[in-house]
Amino acid sequence: MKIAIANDHVAYELKLLLVDHLRAAGHDVADLGAHSAESTDYPTWGRALGEAVAAGEADRGIAICGSGVGISIAANKVSGVRAVCCSEPYSALMSRQHNDANVLAFGARVVGLGMALMIVDTWLAGEFEGGRHSARVGQITDC
Repeated sequence: MKIAIANDHVAYELKLLLVDHLRAAGHDVADLGAHSAESTDYPTWGRALGEAVAAGEADRGIAICGSGVGISIAANKVSGVRAVCCSEPYSALMSRQHNDANVLAFGARVVGLGMALMIVDTWLAGEFEGGRHSARVGQITDC
């Protein structure tokens, strides 16, 4: 799977660890930045990630900032993106099964590395169930 990943300065170190984890699992990872811990603005990175996913340059995207909230809001401004901010695996799984979420966001100040890995792995393993959920995802798309 091709996964795009983006972050702000707060999440730089966590992003590096996640990139290694994803590549070790066999995923093709596009690191969109930020590429340092120097202060930067999360909306820039959320938009870039959203545009990459919406354009089909990646199958899914992972967005990380301090809380995960701001970067997910920025990604959701891009048409075609269904970003979810999760801090535990159950919601990550449900976002895939029921909402066909194509961007996962979380906060480097909210979850540690172990939890981040569980969230990411659960989300990537989740498959959209379709059926009754397809109409609801269609309603989201039409918003």
